[in-house]
Amino acid sequence: MKTLLFLLYSFASFITVHAQDSTKTGLSEYRATATKLHDLVHTKLDVKLDYDKAWLYGNAWITVKPHFYATDSLILDAQGMDIHQVAVLVNGVNKPLKFDYDGEVLKIHLDRMYTGKESYTVYIDYTAKPNELKVAGSAAIIEAKGLYFINPKGTEKNKPIQVWTQGESQSSSAWFPTIDRPNQKTTEEIILTVPSKYVSLSNGKLVSSKDNGNGTRTDYWKMDLPHAPYLFFFGVGDYAIVKDHYKDKEVNYYVEKEYESVARRIFGNTPEMMAFFSKTLGVDFPWNKYAQMTARDYVSGAMENTTATLHSSTLQQNARELTDGNRAERTVGHELFHQWFGDLVTAESWSNITLNESFARFSEIIWPAYKYGKQEGDAVAYEQLNQYLSDSAYSALDLVRFYYASREDVFDAVSYNKGGLILNMLKNYLGDSAFYKSLNLYLTTKKFQSAEAQELRLAFEAVTGQDLNWFWNEWYYGSGQPKFDIDYVYDDAAGRATVIIRQMQSSGKIFRIPTAIDVYEGGVKTRHQVWIQNAADTFTFSYKTRPSLINVDGDKILVCVKQDNKTLDNFLYQYEHAGLYRDKMETILYCAKHQTEPAARDLLLKALSDPFYKIRQGALDALGYKADPSLAYLEPTLVKMAAGDPNKVDRGLAIFFLGSFKNEKYKSIFLAATNDSSYSVAGRGLEALALLDSVKAVELARKMAKEDPRGRLVRVIQTVLSTYGNESDAVLLYDNFEAMDAGSRMFTYQPYIKYLTKIKNADQLKRSVDQIVDFREKNRRNMKMIRSGIDKGLKAVAEQKAADGLTEQAAYITGLLNR
Repeated sequence: MKTLLFLLYSFASFITVHAQDSTKTGLSEYRATATKLHDLVHTKLDVKLDYDKAWLYGNAWITVKPHFYATDSLILDAQGMDIHQVAVLVNGVNKPLKFDYDGEVLKIHLDRMYTGKESYTVYIDYTAKPNELKVAGSAAIIEAKGLYFINPKGTEKNKPIQVWTQGESQSSSAWFPTIDRPNQKTTEEIILTVPSKYVSLSNGKLVSSKDNGNGTRTDYWKMDLPHAPYLFFFGVGDYAIVKDHYKDKEVNYYVEKEYESVARRIFGNTPEMMAFFSKTLGVDFPWNKYAQMTARDYVSGAMENTTATLHSSTLQQNARELTDGNRAERTVGHELFHQWFGDLVTAESWSNITLNESFARFSEIIWPAYKYGKQEGDAVAYEQLNQYLSDSAYSALDLVRFYYASREDVFDAVSYNKGGLILNMLKNYLGDSAFYKSLNLYLTTKKFQSAEAQELRLAFEAVTGQDLNWFWNEWYYGSGQPKFDIDYVYDDAAGRATVIIRQMQSSGKIFRIPTAIDVYEGGVKTRHQVWIQNAADTFTFSYKTRPSLINVDGDKILVCVKQDNKTLDNFLYQYEHAGLYRDKMETILYCAKHQTEPAARDLLLKALSDPFYKIRQGALDALGYKADPSLAYLEPTLVKMAAGDPNKVDRGLAIFFLGSFKNEKYKSIFLAATNDSSYSVAGRGLEALALLDSVKAVELARKMAKEDPRGRLVRVIQTVLSTYGNESDAVLLYDNFEAMDAGSRMFTYQPYIKYLTKIKNADQLKRSVDQIVDFREKNRRNMKMIRSGIDKGLKAVAEQKAADGLTEQAAYITGLLNR
């Protein structure tokens, strides 16, 4: 699963930590893999949708067998359903059974004792009522009701009518009875009756489609290979289907019709990804088709349902958005890699979820490295590392986590980012050939089964002949990462360089880590493989000429925090001659802190002209986008970037930075940028213009708001009108906020709340306040920072209204806050 958290990571660490803190009492319970009393064998579903009631009418035939011990009862998960009938099939005839049902668990009393050698089929007639189900979501998956009716009566303007399911973690049992555990596997049939005007998608192949002559159609989908219940899926809506292929297998893209012409630009690398992953793993894409569908109001980022991935509609981009780059590509690869890791072989418990998510994260490194070059992959790894390190609370959490308050807690930057980076580190240590051969063995021996982290270790040991318990104990069953303090001592008389590496982590844990130390002497690099394994390690190297650079972690692969006490000259040499993405970023960060040095300033200017666009971005980020007199030396370069950087995002960032100088002579640049084909450039231009001429910025924002703004531009329009506009903008701001995706709302709700003090019309104020409170309520379980910010902002608005004598408006806001 690619979560919205990781797409909007500036919020992620706060949210995840609070998910941990809020339920500390559960951390004392050992989370064992679910005991198997029965094994699912086959699931057949016949379902019909009631759009008026947002109900699903279902008939289920569930074939199971006792796992080992004989039994006369069957326990199924069935959340919030009406159970009408339960029976067992005997010679093709339903034999009614007694059952107990508490709204969550269905206990069926069988007609006799069944042994582990017998399978049997139970029939259940039920109604699922997802909107009446009261269940908590998580930081990764904001709701957990399993089945979602989007705008079912068509009453919401500009929103399509859709129905889709979301099973992870244990929500499939909200729309069909099952054993809702990740260590179960079952084949599947689904007979799905839908309105004729809509298309459907589900797991496996579409076997038949029958028009019922009454405005409905029945589609029959069949999945011949076993997979976990949480990966069951169906989606229904008014989609265009753009057809593609990988070898002889269908690869289809289900998008809203507006995006039919650009669907291949969004998803079109999928077949090449399938070929690359298949070749790399030595296991061909394991299923009979692959499809991707988008969903409105999706509760996460994306979900790797077997053969049928569901994406948030935010991945749909028009042609103008795509000029800023395809933001869907990493998510497309992430979910596709899950078809091997997560779907073909599934983590047997949520404690082991990193077996799914670390590999999907890892794919985000290897795909861009293959497609666009090593720097692209290294940049992703660097980003993932910084995301993981962004919150110290993550360092206390094991990668394989047997203690947690809620299973949803494990969907975090530890399971995702740290796990993927550890795989990347292991690949570096073992070598590509051994690494991928080990993955091949793991996939082929565990296919269509579930697995735990130790089984991954055994596959690596079988291939490499090494005992890797040390690595698994340190990284999989332990927490944290080393914090290195690195010093260098040179003795020119003796021709000896000493590298002292101290482990400074407060936990007291000492890591054992193999790494490369590269010594650059006379323009020649010599590599030394060493082991860091003590609280303080000393490594000594001979030289004839003092080295220009000694580079610890020469491949820049370690998961660590590092204080590297090099000189400016060392770092400058590192930028030019070591040259990896992380080598350059380390230099940029050092130079940004030492701008009083002319050589550091020269390096930063050089970085702003680096051939790789992400290095230019990194330099801009390091400089902070806030001008002061000491940064005047940057202006000519920023002007050049603002006028013509080949990367649209970089160009926009340069414009944004240049705007912080608040210099009238750049106004023409900002005005020209607002007309750019890129939303990023146009948005940054408007943002910079507002700092110089708020009146003109408001005039342009009002005009642009009516022209389908998206991405950076829609956020800036909302902020500019909220900050500098007047009461006449209330309807425009309301409509703009309504049209935004959740991510854009997160970036603009604060100025929008402050704007409410400008609204005097009671009806309009209530309408806008209701809109903001609705946003708060939809995030009430997970986005505590958002909720806190909204509550604080609205309280200030209420106090201002009271001070202005608008007591009715103040009381209305206060009443909502106290609800």
